[in-house]
Amino acid sequence: MLKFQFIIDGKVKILQYVIYMDESAKEGKFYGNFYGGALIRSTDLLPITEELSALKQSLNLYGEVKWQKVTSQYLPKYLQLTNRFFDFIERDLIKIRIMFTHNYREPTNLTREQIDNTFTQLYYQFFKHAFGLQYSNPDSMNQVSLRLYFDELPINPSQKQNFKKFIVGLGRSADFLSANLLIRDEDIAEVRSHDHIILQCMDIVLGSMYFKLNDMHKEKTAGSYYRGKRTIAKEQLYKFINKRIRVIYPGFNIGISTGIRSPEDRWRHSYRHWEFISNEHRVRPEYAKKNQ
Repeated sequence: MLKFQFIIDGKVKILQYVIYMDESAKEGKFYGNFYGGALIRSTDLLPITEELSALKQSLNLYGEVKWQKVTSQYLPKYLQLTNRFFDFIERDLIKIRIMFTHNYREPTNLTREQIDNTFTQLYYQFFKHAFGLQYSNPDSMNQVSLRLYFDELPINPSQKQNFKKFIVGLGRSADFLSANLLIRDEDIAEVRSHDHIILQCMDIVLGSMYFKLNDMHKEKTAGSYYRGKRTIAKEQLYKFINKRIRVIYPGFNIGISTGIRSPEDRWRHSYRHWEFISNEHRVRPEYAKKNQ
């Protein structure tokens, strides 16, 4: 049972859920609009980040680790770091959520404003729904605050201000009020992934899903019949990640929304995928792809 209050220097502190948020490439051959989130209880944050950072240093990975840097030379080190990251996920000390759209289903009847603000609107929906936060505090007797770290947002200052306003506004929604969740303006920040090991590890998972779902593991070196060493290394890392996910959920399908038996599973599960589908859309058969 979670303890929602803890003592530091004789003072009662409210538990926080610390949520790291990131986004990947917008468009892919089959899938696009990839978003990732990692949630950690504040009481677990320091020991987890210290352990991951120490392992990273022991592997001589002094720069930022990220999916784009995976090579055959560095693969063994990335496997070790990713393995430790999934140890925490399997124990539900870190919750991971991945969201994406499928080009097979194209949204229709969008206004110009909706099209222009696709990035922030999808990000908003991802934060609002992916973790099932409304089910995270079942007795609602003790308040839980949310601290949000967004990887540097690729939007202009005005859009950032509006986006932040909408996120804070969620704290006044019926679902968040009934769950006694607190979102304060000062608890929302943009950060550099270089400074946050959780964001770096999440980038590896997010990048691996973009890579696999868009068939990048099949790409061959220009002018050759063979795949490059980097592509092969990335596929091996993806396969390892998929294997770790399937330890948690046997038969996991990466290309569709993870199933639930009850709405509370959206919170209870330690790892979930969400294929975001607009209510109004048209099917584009040319983007049909067998789920992985």
